Amino acid sequence: MMLIPIRMLKLRSITIAIVFCGALFCICSCSSNPEKTNSKPNIVIIYTDDQGYGDVGALNPDAKFKTPNMDRIANEGVVFTDGHSSDAVCTPSRYSLLTGRYSWRTSLKKGVLRADGPCLIEKDRMTIASLLKENGYNTAMVGKWHLQMEFEGKVGKNRDWSKPFTDGPIEKGFDYFFGIAASMNYGILTYLENDQVIDPPVLYTKKKMDVTPRTYRMTPPYQAEHQRGYVEVAPSFNDEYVLETLADKAVEYINTSADDAKNGKPFFLYFPMTSPHLPHCTHPDFQGRSNCGNYGDFMEETDYRVGQVLDALKENGIEDNTLVIYSSDNGAETNYVYQRDTFQHYSALNFKGGKRDIYEGGHHVPFLMRWPEKFTAGQKIDHPVCQSDYLATIADIIGADIPENAGEDSYSLYPLLNSEGPDDYDENRPVIHHSFTGHFSIREGDWKLNLLRGSGGSLEPVLLEVEPGEAVYELYNIAKDPSETKNQYFEHPEIVARLKQKITEVIKNGRSTPGTPQDYVKGNWEQVTWMNL
Repeated sequence: MMLIPIRMLKLRSITIAIVFCGALFCICSCSSNPEKTNSKPNIVIIYTDDQGYGDVGALNPDAKFKTPNMDRIANEGVVFTDGHSSDAVCTPSRYSLLTGRYSWRTSLKKGVLRADGPCLIEKDRMTIASLLKENGYNTAMVGKWHLQMEFEGKVGKNRDWSKPFTDGPIEKGFDYFFGIAASMNYGILTYLENDQVIDPPVLYTKKKMDVTPRTYRMTPPYQAEHQRGYVEVAPSFNDEYVLETLADKAVEYINTSADDAKNGKPFFLYFPMTSPHLPHCTHPDFQGRSNCGNYGDFMEETDYRVGQVLDALKENGIEDNTLVIYSSDNGAETNYVYQRDTFQHYSALNFKGGKRDIYEGGHHVPFLMRWPEKFTAGQKIDHPVCQSDYLATIADIIGADIPENAGEDSYSLYPLLNSEGPDDYDENRPVIHHSFTGHFSIREGDWKLNLLRGSGGSLEPVLLEVEPGEAVYELYNIAKDPSETKNQYFEHPEIVARLKQKITEVIKNGRSTPGTPQDYVKGNWEQVTWMNL
């Protein structure tokens, strides 16, 4: 097999026939083991919700709970030590993961979406699912969507749950979908399959405070009448069993797709889990198991569900030729402070901040890949990379082309993952970070420039006293100062100027990868203080 990296030149498999002395010899890279072929791999993306870098035992030996299955992926595969979600909150990161494009190029300049409404992924935009479907894959999603889908009627009135919902996963490249619409605090709490509501959410509920500070549950009793602040819920919905239900569906999909995969039709499974996002609704079987309270218990259940998926791959004999990608949509929720102070568990390790923040704790997340047939176990890659890179990486692996108007912010990581092409990766490519309040950072090599208005919204102490709305620039050498403690803005004006110019180009060109400039939604962008749009 000839491995040719990134965008312009793609992975190809060749068989050369040579006639020698009247005999035909076939030179090919096929293994004699029928379970190990050179066909396109199955691909599974496991995506947790609000999991910090320190919430994986293999990345944090001092973690106060056990994650043996996440550790399996890390130890048997590749750890990207400097891997990032594209945003510090949910919806934007999911958009970028699936499309290879930063979400702030859309109308969503800050914050997240709800459960019900037009999908953020535009009509006809390429996703990982549509790319793989076009290239002969079965495609499925099991889990949390949170990119909006449209239901008939409005909350509290004129709902018709018998009608199909629209603008959901099956219109974005997935053959099959089972899951929930969004985070549990946003409502429409029922299971969805393809484009149908399974059990109509005709009752209402609201957050019910839990015993741990800053946590809540979405448990019965439910009520029949809608009130302000209440969300729609199905009578059968129980938050404690959501993870189990989703994992069982993911395993069922693997079991039913394995034969096709062995016969030349691989599958793609996108498995965005609902944990450890609030509510911390741990299954009864896992309550009280960890040394980190209910959060630790919930993480141990999360790890067990990951293990169910890994075990299904192994039991079906397709583990070796399956690429498993594992990451989280952003850093740990603000209750990381409670876990730190009460149990001495550091969800963000030594990074500053957590979910919603522009600082490293907001988006520096677990970023793991395992493909036994191709990747050497135990590798560590230290380049800054982003989940937006998954699209180009997968396209590179299967030998597919990405058109100019797709994957605008997606760099193939495949050159870093195979021994034949690491020199073809641009180590100084920009990685853009984005916060809940819409603030930006740009990362290039070791340097990170935060471009803020006011404090940036972190729970951690800010380094500069400024008036609300006043522009603040912070420059850090992340390789030497991952905790972002020493602002070097005034010491390196030339680096600041270069990074400001680079992020301006990235925004105005509609892309960060080489290629033709692309359109984007400009809108009212008050966070972009250093440039005129």
